[in-house]
Amino acid sequence: MTQNQAVDLASEHYESQKQHLRALARENRKLYTPQQRQELAQQWQNTALEFLAEAKTVAAFVSTEFEPPTYELCKVIADNKKRLLLPKLGPRLTRAWGFFQGLDDLEQLAPGRPPEPSGPAFDNDILLEVDAMIIPALLVSRFGERLGQGGGWYDRALKVVRPNLPVAAMVFPQELIDEHLPQDVHDVKIPYVLLPTEIVTTAV
Repeated sequence: MTQNQAVDLASEHYESQKQHLRALARENRKLYTPQQRQELAQQWQNTALEFLAEAKTVAAFVSTEFEPPTYELCKVIADNKKRLLLPKLGPRLTRAWGFFQGLDDLEQLAPGRPPEPSGPAFDNDILLEVDAMIIPALLVSRFGERLGQGGGWYDRALKVVRPNLPVAAMVFPQELIDEHLPQDVHDVKIPYVLLPTEIVTTAV
């Protein structure tokens, strides 16, 4: 077996493990009631503002149905005089970023996609202007290992940001785990975890 073949087999093994964990995490998220989600959303607002602190330009995300809720959080961030970048579709359906211009401006362009802002689309280089970042995850370990939805887009984005940028993965309390998560060479570790009432520093 060549070295490349060994790497391919290892990648297949890790990806199989990741898919299993993703399925479990997605099912567990469906157990939250709308009332529980609303209560957690309120708690997250204060904790997110504490994490963002004096940051002037921040990047975050608009949640889909079962993700940690960020819809109202986007307005709270902007109301605190911060410029907010959110994911959006760019030219030729590429993933890009756009500036938040209010909740009324957010529009869902395709089923299953989160609402996104109108206006210009910027590539990942815009993240060099960011002072702090809140990103989604399905699971995060205390070692900073992050399990996302599987597209790899945030991992690619995180390779562009400034060194030592405060980056937090926003997850439900049970999604911060003590065990290692399967990782490959493309995965980027995360220094912070944003829980509803706590900011956790990982071992990165």
